[in-house]
Amino acid sequence: MRMHRHLAATVTLGAALALGAVPASATPHPAATPVLTTGGAGGTAVAVGDVLAAPLAATTRATFFSAANSTTGVTCAVSQLAATVQSNPVAPATATASLTALTFGSCTSNVTGVTSVRSLTVGNLPYGIAVDDAAGLPVTLTGAATGPIQATAVLNSWFGTLTCTYQLSGAFTGNADNTAHSLAFRNEHFAKSGGSLLCPADGYFSATYGAVTDSTQPGSPAVHVN
Repeated sequence: MRMHRHLAATVTLGAALALGAVPASATPHPAATPVLTTGGAGGTAVAVGDVLAAPLAATTRATFFSAANSTTGVTCAVSQLAATVQSNPVAPATATASLTALTFGSCTSNVTGVTSVRSLTVGNLPYGIAVDDAAGLPVTLTGAATGPIQATAVLNSWFGTLTCTYQLSGAFTGNADNTAHSLAFRNEHFAKSGGSLLCPADGYFSATYGAVTDSTQPGSPAVHVN
């Protein structure tokens, strides 16, 4: 009888192990998850050196207005960013990247006297990017040794060509979003640093980019912040 009981217990334990029905305390812990992954939460780690890229989110525009509550300024239907990942530590932590490109196109202006927009460009690239997995998924851009974050608008006007240059003092902040895999900036304040007296004294930049993808990997999968 004891032998039969022992045999039955052995068979039962063996079946449980085969089915994975083991106590939770015996289940191996999952591998550590880095801040940035593709394929969703806890997915494949984004490798250092990979290039993250994003256009403007569908149906949105990049704007550079003269005041935070204004709709007067420059609006661009096209914008694209690209950044190279520099570090992607295990969460909770902050991942870093280098913003190597931020371009704008198909821009128009509703400023009185401005007839068209020749260009809107940023200077002193690359910028540093920090992606934090804290509440709100804050993203911070900072200027590099080449100088502060800078934007220059070249405008055709009734008075000839106007060149307006603006700089951001301090950090440029935004937030990531895992539902749309996007990156949003709202009313980031630039102060005029050079150009015509006809240029507005301030510029407030807003844009939403997405989906942010790992363009180095096949299929350019969307990036998730863990």
